[in-house]
Amino acid sequence: MADGKTGAEGVTALAEADAPVFETLIQMNLDTFERSGLDQETYLLARIAALVAMDASAPSYLLNIGTAAELGVPLEKIQGTLVAIAPVVGSARVVSAARSIGEAFGLELSAEDE
Repeated sequence: MADGKTGAEGVTALAEADAPVFETLIQMNLDTFERSGLDQETYLLARIAALVAMDASAPSYLLNIGTAAELGVPLEKIQGTLVAIAPVVGSARVVSAARSIGEAFGLELSAEDE
């Protein structure tokens, strides 16, 4: 970061000092579900698919898959979403997503899982 802080210090500084960044992110997501016209499960599966397409980081998966799990979205539906989008986004994105999801939930993937 510009002020010389790196890693956890930088994230903490952002969280404490740069509240407008996080407030903006929250505002961007307010009412999105309601405006989408989708049911909760479809909405979350669409968000997970979008995360794969953009090669999102582990925390993004943690938030969205965690919410899906809390709402009772079956793991098989999440896996099915990954299978469905693989031909569109490519296998590299799906493998990257699997790694990020594993990282988010503290899972270790073997070479067989990839």
